[in-house]
Amino acid sequence: MSLLNDALRAAEQRQNRPGVAGAYTGQVPAGGRVNFWLWAVVLLLVGGVVAGFGYWFQAQGRGEAAPAVVSAAPVVEPAPEAPDVTAEPALAKGESGLPREPVPPVEPEAQSEPEPEPEPEPEPEPEPEPGADIAEASEPSTPTPAKQAPPGQPVAGIGQPEAGAGVGERTAETAAILSSGTPAAKPAAKVKQVRETPEAIDLRVSRELTSLLRSGKTREAEQRLRELAASQPAMASREVFARRMLVQGMPDRALAWLPEPVADAHAGLRLLRARALHARGDLSGAVATLERQVPTDGQHTEYRVTLATLLQQAGRSTEAARHWSVLIARDDSRATWWVGLAIALETGGEVKGAVRAYGQAARLPGLSPSLADYVRERLKTLQAG
Repeated sequence: MSLLNDALRAAEQRQNRPGVAGAYTGQVPAGGRVNFWLWAVVLLLVGGVVAGFGYWFQAQGRGEAAPAVVSAAPVVEPAPEAPDVTAEPALAKGESGLPREPVPPVEPEAQSEPEPEPEPEPEPEPEPEPGADIAEASEPSTPTPAKQAPPGQPVAGIGQPEAGAGVGERTAETAAILSSGTPAAKPAAKVKQVRETPEAIDLRVSRELTSLLRSGKTREAEQRLRELAASQPAMASREVFARRMLVQGMPDRALAWLPEPVADAHAGLRLLRARALHARGDLSGAVATLERQVPTDGQHTEYRVTLATLLQQAGRSTEAARHWSVLIARDDSRATWWVGLAIALETGGEVKGAVRAYGQAARLPGLSPSLADYVRERLKTLQAG
């Protein structure tokens, strides 16, 4: 027994020595078992990561192949996907042995509400007015639910325009045209015409007469004046025509349109009538016509100058000098008015006043050469005498 105990004790000592293989006992060292489990866990983790990446790539591929449908229609539950027929062989043989055509993929139809029954056709309505079809086109149309496109095909509204995209733009343009202009269906608004007064008509016709007389159309102008004078006094038109006749040396034709009852109511017509009478040699009649109603001071300067000149010719020097003095008191820069006053004073026997008037006229510009010589000669004569 002691020998057996010694042998067992020696075997135990050999097993407990470092670096001794465990072949004798049939046991695996503890360090090798730990390494094995560590590598097993690492491999499992690597496999899980690889599987996760593969699943993520597959999910991305499905998302790109079938993007979400963007539509204004109500949300419709997607129909079950059709079986993938591409996995089948391109040409499958039937029972007869002949090749048959490939079955096209069935597009899933969107579930929509049942369509209402078609209503009976209404009776034909009368033709719409012009512009009604344009107004109807401007109303927005009810959107229809879009069908879900099969996988792999682009969906309308994402990345490409829809087939009816141009209709909305044309509708907007049509609405803009209608808003900017007057619709053809509405009648044009009537413009209220303001009735012309007799004075406005007379002024307009007087301008027409001026244009006709400048063009040499005297008869046409006179006929136009005759038509107007039949309905109103036509003061402005008479004045235009009579003045033109006096310039052309036809006082009788001017007097025909300057009757005394009409001329007495208008200072311009009285002045033209007096000139026409003076041109015919009737000096007293011309003076009488002007003296009927003399304009107040500061009004119608030509009227008072003509009256003063005709009074001087008629030998009424004192009255002529009075009218010249009224004119000079308002404007003393007119050399011709000083000459008229000087002549009237000299004719009336007022020599000193005539010398002062001639001297003032000589100092002012505006005299013609012949009248300036006359003034200088009268000054020398009156100063020498």
